[in-house]
Amino acid sequence: MKFFLALLLVILIVVAAAGAWLWVSLLQPYKDFPAEGVFVTVPRGASCRTVAGILEKDGVVRSALAFKLYCRRHPKRGLQAGEYFFDRELTGRDVFWLLANGKIYEKQFTVREGETMFDIARELEAANFMSAADFLKAAADPAPVLSIAPQAASLEGFLYPATYHFPRHPAPADVIASMTGHFKEIWARIAPSAVAGPDDDDEPGSHSGLSLVTLASLVERETPLPDERRLVAGVFENRLRRRMLLQCDPTVIYALEREGKYRGSLTLSDLRVDSPYNTYRHQGLPPGPIGNPGEVSLRAAVAPAVTDYLYFVANARGGHFFSATLAEHNRNVQRYRRLLAGLPADPEPAPPAAPKRHPRRKTKAKNASLESAR
Repeated sequence: MKFFLALLLVILIVVAAAGAWLWVSLLQPYKDFPAEGVFVTVPRGASCRTVAGILEKDGVVRSALAFKLYCRRHPKRGLQAGEYFFDRELTGRDVFWLLANGKIYEKQFTVREGETMFDIARELEAANFMSAADFLKAAADPAPVLSIAPQAASLEGFLYPATYHFPRHPAPADVIASMTGHFKEIWARIAPSAVAGPDDDDEPGSHSGLSLVTLASLVERETPLPDERRLVAGVFENRLRRRMLLQCDPTVIYALEREGKYRGSLTLSDLRVDSPYNTYRHQGLPPGPIGNPGEVSLRAAVAPAVTDYLYFVANARGGHFFSATLAEHNRNVQRYRRLLAGLPADPEPAPPAAPKRHPRRKTKAKNASLESAR
């Protein structure tokens, strides 16, 4: 009898010790990795046993066995593949639910309105997401937007400006899918239904999906003011209808950037560059977008302002002076130059000249005073 009591006591002690060990292993915070944190990658299709071993090896959990036993208590909750970052103490239970809910590590990345795909590529590389070359290779394939723009030569214009969340090293295709997917969501809300066909060159102002996005990209690069964008689009529409050259400086900048020749400002010789994107030399819209426009500019291209304006020039305050005639435009150019020189846009009006006194009236007044003296 004493033997059995002793055996039972031993069993109870073992069970209690095992329970305490499990409690400590699963419910007490544990940290045994570098102070700067540690990244852990859960392979796709990995078993709970494999993941438990990885977590123990990297010092994220105290015991692989305890973690595996906890996994078995939740057979319907699989551990999601991906990269996770641990920078603070967590219990084994918290680690399990972090992985089961797929809260993978992500970094923010922002595409600003008007940026080109070359800008985006450089920024992705600078943030260590991927090489610029890898991104540009993916962005050269227009397949994701051919339903909107069958004639698109690349994804320029369709990489929607927004803030995204990516893992540390996303696949270029996944980044492209996020940006073009967001574009399609916006486009579905604002674009007319029949814009997928090619432009009709005989009807200026009638645009396909590609040319609408191209027009929006010109508007985006021309003015930073949302309130001006429909007006700028209206000016471009008027010039297209009259078959006037658009003479849009940002198209020349884009042509030079594509060749690595832009130096930060335009010269007269730059305006003569031989490129289909140079709207000082070639009539109509350029062959594709010159950047990635936001929603306000896309809406402006779809519904430009109805206006008589044919010209605009910067007003040195972030906006523009608009005009309907060349003479008025030239006056606005002078106003812009005065503002750059620190002068008022319009010269101060000259003060009115003092009226001249007629000689005869002076003589009469003098004679009258003589008569009174007599």
